[in-house]
Amino acid sequence: MDKVRIFALGGLDENGKNMTVIEVNNRIFIIEAGIMFPDNALLGVEYVIPDFSYLIENKERIGGIFITHAHDDVMRALPFLLKQVNIPVYTGKFTSLFIKDLLEKEGIKDYILNVIDRTSKFKVDGVEIRTFAMTHASPDNYGIAIKSSQGYIVYSGEFIIDYNTLQREYVCDLNELSEIGKEGVLCLLSESVSADIEGHTAPKHKVTSKIEPIFEANDGRFIVACYRQSLYRILEILDLAIKFKKKIFIRDNEMRKTLTYLEELGYYKLPKNALIEKKDFKNDMKDVVVLVTGRGKRLFLKVSTIATNEDKYVELKKDDTIIVASPVVSGTEHEAVNMENEIYKEGGRIYSFKAKDVASMHPSSEDLKMALYLFKPKYYLPIKGEYRHLIANANLATMMGFSDNRIVLLDNGQVAEFINNKLVNTQEIIELEDTLIDGDSNWDVTGVVLKDREWLSTDGVMIIGVTLDNKSKKIVSGIDVQTRGLIYVKDADYLVKEVMKIMEDTVNKAVKERRYENLECRQEAKDKIQKYLAKETGKRPMVLPVILEISNKA
Repeated sequence: MDKVRIFALGGLDENGKNMTVIEVNNRIFIIEAGIMFPDNALLGVEYVIPDFSYLIENKERIGGIFITHAHDDVMRALPFLLKQVNIPVYTGKFTSLFIKDLLEKEGIKDYILNVIDRTSKFKVDGVEIRTFAMTHASPDNYGIAIKSSQGYIVYSGEFIIDYNTLQREYVCDLNELSEIGKEGVLCLLSESVSADIEGHTAPKHKVTSKIEPIFEANDGRFIVACYRQSLYRILEILDLAIKFKKKIFIRDNEMRKTLTYLEELGYYKLPKNALIEKKDFKNDMKDVVVLVTGRGKRLFLKVSTIATNEDKYVELKKDDTIIVASPVVSGTEHEAVNMENEIYKEGGRIYSFKAKDVASMHPSSEDLKMALYLFKPKYYLPIKGEYRHLIANANLATMMGFSDNRIVLLDNGQVAEFINNKLVNTQEIIELEDTLIDGDSNWDVTGVVLKDREWLSTDGVMIIGVTLDNKSKKIVSGIDVQTRGLIYVKDADYLVKEVMKIMEDTVNKAVKERRYENLECRQEAKDKIQKYLAKETGKRPMVLPVILEISNKA
């Protein structure tokens, strides 16, 4: 009988960085490769990606990676993996266009991209794979069932149950879920981020009924802000603009490109002449919907830029109506509050929705129960979400009659092993370390770098420069002191003079005692200056002594 191992390299007890690994005997199947946006402690870090060490070490056993939809938390880390391990990628039509664009930007040309149907059956390395269509904010979203002699290992993907969604690129194939359940499911992996919300997510994910009255009650121009990846919601907004006979100006190039992808696939097309090109947009146009999109806190920063008249295209006017169609989520509160303040300063009208009013397209309690009912798994493994979300998801399984020994709660790197239809081991731990990405090309920012950034952000920096004759080692120009984020120099002239004296005395003493060496002298000066500044200011700034040695020939 097949041996099955399941573990996550990311996505457990956190939001984002999703990556799950399923092993059937000797074959490895990866599901998703996402990023996570950092908290404020990771200064200057763009995003965090999973640790790929295990996959690199076992690359010969990998059958492929499945990307379920076109969102950053499941797709954006893919280029970093493919740069180290060239493995086949399996995804839907819509997502494939984003992946091609992403890999091209990263300079990756040698890759294998397989476009699959949302509901399909095929083999990878002799193992049967079934995909099934699920409804989510991104079209062509699907879940995965990997067959073993113990039963299917089912990964639900991100989904909601919405009986009123009929478009083929969004519809959920409940019949396929039921068929897989009838054939036998060993373990179901379902996301947890909205498990603590009662009822079904649908129809609370729709915004048309909330935004339409605002369009009816106000004239003039509308500025509508929405998370870029809430595509289902964005199409609702565009449909409303068309219904109210308003022209559409899309502020962001990425969103414009997304609409071309939708049109290319026949999923959505704006009426002719509905879209205003950037070269034709004028800020005094009246019957216009300006769509502003972005990721996370960047969305609110963009609207703030418009409110302070710093945007390249759009300036806020007093008769504008601003609609924030995406609720504030954890980590964006500060930027959202600042945005509202700037809008109110300019006299703009703003409408915003709270999370309880507009649901994100993730399964609430009844959606998760439906999946459990249809798949009828022997074991249930909550994934994707903070630990409280995982617990809420596990509690739902308990309500559905699952005993504790059939519910598997794991940490990232913790391996669940199944043999003969039984969970036999969760003791194995794969050691993981997050990889921090500083910009698009710099990998793995170290703890030392982050500590330096924290230091600079709290206590500032002082740079002390001195020039020596490279032969005599005598000081040939005045000592220069520059500070940032430490003191206001005019109010602390005595402090600067003393730092200059410490630097001068340190150099002269080392030269006199015939022990001068550039690096050692800089370190000695640094230690003395840091102690002095700590005593005088109570701060420990980053101190950077610079000793430049030049030829002093006439």
